[in-house]
Amino acid sequence: MNYKERISDKELIRKLKASGAVLIKGAKACGKTESAKQIAKSIINVDQDEQVEALINIAPKRLLLGETPRLIDEWQAQPKIWDYVRHEVDDRKKNAQFILTGSANPEEDIKMHSGAGRFTTVEMRTMSWQELGFSTGKVSLASLLKGSKIDIYDNSTELEFIIEKLIIGGFPTLLHKKVEQAIDLNRAYVELLAEIDMSRVSNIKRDPIKVKSLLRSLARNTSTLVDISSIEKDIRQEDNIGITRPTVYEYLDALNRLMIVEDQPAWNTHIRSSYSLRKSPKRHFTDVSLAIAALGVDQASLLNDLKFTGFLFESLVVHELRVYAQANDACVFHYKDSSDLEVDCIVEKYNGDWCAFEVKLGTGNIDEAAASLQKFSKQVNAKKINQLKSLNIITGTGISYTRGDGINVISLASLGA
Repeated sequence: MNYKERISDKELIRKLKASGAVLIKGAKACGKTESAKQIAKSIINVDQDEQVEALINIAPKRLLLGETPRLIDEWQAQPKIWDYVRHEVDDRKKNAQFILTGSANPEEDIKMHSGAGRFTTVEMRTMSWQELGFSTGKVSLASLLKGSKIDIYDNSTELEFIIEKLIIGGFPTLLHKKVEQAIDLNRAYVELLAEIDMSRVSNIKRDPIKVKSLLRSLARNTSTLVDISSIEKDIRQEDNIGITRPTVYEYLDALNRLMIVEDQPAWNTHIRSSYSLRKSPKRHFTDVSLAIAALGVDQASLLNDLKFTGFLFESLVVHELRVYAQANDACVFHYKDSSDLEVDCIVEKYNGDWCAFEVKLGTGNIDEAAASLQKFSKQVNAKKINQLKSLNIITGTGISYTRGDGINVISLASLGA
């Protein structure tokens, strides 16, 4: 199968030229190894090569020998490699020596020295609509961060198509799979996560039943501000399973280390308002298809519950914006204050430039979303932060255009980096 280019490929090449080693982080099967293989000149599979365990203690430098850049795949299986690579980069005094890939972060109690000055990091996610070919990318996030207006693009999509793509998700291995095949594979991913990966990542036996209950609770609360006590209560009510708050914390920590969940932090800025800001993150799976697989729902279920499907669509949009934001040196936040005024996504560059997004599955609530964005923009204290570049509404089934009030309405099928 031919390699499909990833938006993060350019970032990988750029950072490899700037540092001795690059660490690619991302969930299992998101495409890290294939991306690295496109530029690596040699490779060692740490979790598969039987010689690694023997050499790691007696002749670790032999693991690092090979043409550069050398790919060290699933390095976290032998965390000592981190320090060996660090020292080797110091000794060689050259850039582009190593690429490390891993689908889990090591435990915090494993002693590793900082790679500052030697390592750069690339976050990798599952494939975006632009990478998959579902979006033309004609409306670029780069242009929205400059305040550019957009032309009319008639790239609307059918609701059934959106639901199908929510179910299939963005894992590269599912590129040409049918919905029924993707359902089976994504449910198997969740099963293996609950029964094997959660225990393996911390060398502690986890209860698969409780893991699945936690995953279902996170899925039910996708794209919402839900705290730990609410998750605990939700599991008890919906699944009738006893689980303690410390267990929820431990399991969430393991899911974060496996990069299965990725919280969307709250935006902290200066607001001309007496209302206090809510600081809790919104919760998302690394790919919305895993939320659907955890719940075991299908196309008919999602068509019959469009409110919940709207939350799933918002989670998909957050994923897309994260991929495109990363290519633009930006991060994705959310906003909510104590008056319940909220903005689904704030994309802010490191230089302070930013824009705001509301997300609507259909076109029925465009005016309501626009009014909310305008109310929000009036509360921002422009004297203390960079000027707002654009207000935007991302839709699933609509077309792309700029309204008379200057707010952009953007079909997800038009959005790109």
